[in-house]
Amino acid sequence: MQLVRQKDKKRAHLALTAVAVIAATAVLATGCSGGATEEPVKPAPGRQAAAEAKQKAAARAARVKAVKRWGLAEMPIEPPAPPEKKTEPTTRKGFEVSGQKHLPPVFTTIPTKDKVVFLTIDDGAEKDPKFLRMMSELKIPYTAFLSDYLVKEDYGYFRKMQDQGVVLNNHTLNHRYLPGLTYAQQKREICGMQDVIEKRYGKRPELFRPPYGNYNRDTLKAAKSCGIKAVPLWNAEVFVDRMDYREWDRDIHPGDIILTHFRGEEDWKGTMPDMIRKLMKVVTDKGYAVARLEDYL
Repeated sequence: MQLVRQKDKKRAHLALTAVAVIAATAVLATGCSGGATEEPVKPAPGRQAAAEAKQKAAARAARVKAVKRWGLAEMPIEPPAPPEKKTEPTTRKGFEVSGQKHLPPVFTTIPTKDKVVFLTIDDGAEKDPKFLRMMSELKIPYTAFLSDYLVKEDYGYFRKMQDQGVVLNNHTLNHRYLPGLTYAQQKREICGMQDVIEKRYGKRPELFRPPYGNYNRDTLKAAKSCGIKAVPLWNAEVFVDRMDYREWDRDIHPGDIILTHFRGEEDWKGTMPDMIRKLMKVVTDKGYAVARLEDYL
């Protein structure tokens, strides 16, 4: 009987050993199979830096070709990294209305020491596909302020613009002179355009520009009721053949907002790409970069 017990103990010991071996093998297999707890292998720092440098070189080479293709006089200056904290603009002196502190601020420049300007384009009359390609290839940022009576001719054109990262903002339904309207009429013009942009492009704008830059207290009250946070105007305007300036020194300054319009040869002595060539010549010659308004505001 003693021999039988010893054999049983030996069999039990062998069985436990086999279970332990199987369990250990399973753990090793899991560790080698790329389970959820395994950290990915990171590339060596030298290789990662080389890959990033290669990508930057390729991007620059593509931009050099685009500059030549689109006839710019020289390479645009790269804007600096966006500020960590965005600006909370205040209303420009002389642009206030009664009760302004409770209404969206109205301004022409973003406070910054960076040598940057911001390109904004109004209404939506001209829908030039070459302009979309040019801005995409040159990586020039801009912001659009749209009026529905013009945009509705081709909502898809501005959807392509949005797909390129352009923010679409409010310029009223019908581009009317707002101070000549009642509060209710102004609200319909502004809130109605909010509804159009939300329906067509998925998001209600936070920026609004009144047609012709004209507004009164009712305008800003109506804009606020429609969800508008700020009213950027402009400090300079670019055309195909010239620049117009608000300031006495007839120059651009850090943080200036620049206005232009969706226009073509029917209205200008050239095309929208011609206008961009003019803008970039002036801006680059003065040592400025074109930055994205939404990165600062």
